[in-house]
Amino acid sequence: MLDNTDLRILDELSKNSRISMKELGEKIHLSGPAASARVEKLEDSGIIESYTIKVNQQNLGYPIHAMISILTSSKDHAPYLTFLKTQTDFVINNYKISGDSCYLLECKFPSNEVLDEFLINLNTHVNYKLSLVIAK
Repeated sequence: MLDNTDLRILDELSKNSRISMKELGEKIHLSGPAASARVEKLEDSGIIESYTIKVNQQNLGYPIHAMISILTSSKDHAPYLTFLKTQTDFVINNYKISGDSCYLLECKFPSNEVLDEFLINLNTHVNYKLSLVIAK
C-alpha cells in the first residue's frame, strides 16, 4: 500500500525523473538516502517500471498525430500485426481495445502524403476510422 510520501515521490519523479535523490528528499522532507531507499522500494515492488523521456514529435519532423481505430473482419490479426512491424517509423502505440474497434493505433507522420500512403497500405489488411489530433 502506498502512503502519502510514496505518492509525493511518484508525483515528483513524474515531473522530473532526472531529479537527484538529495533534491527529491528536500522536496518531500526526507534525507537523500531515505528518498533513495523509498524509490528503490517502489522500483522493487514494480510500481516504478522505468524512467522515460517525453519526445516532442513535431520538433522531430512529425507534425501529424493520428489516432486510427482499427476494424478487422477476420479473427486472424497476424497480417495486420505483421504490417505494423514494418511501420515502426510511424507507429507510437498499438492498443488492443474493447468496444466498436479491435485496436487503437497511435501514429505520427511527417506529411499528409506519407499518411495517405500508410492508410492505403493499412487498408489492404484492415478497415479503419481516422482521427487527427488537433491539440493535446
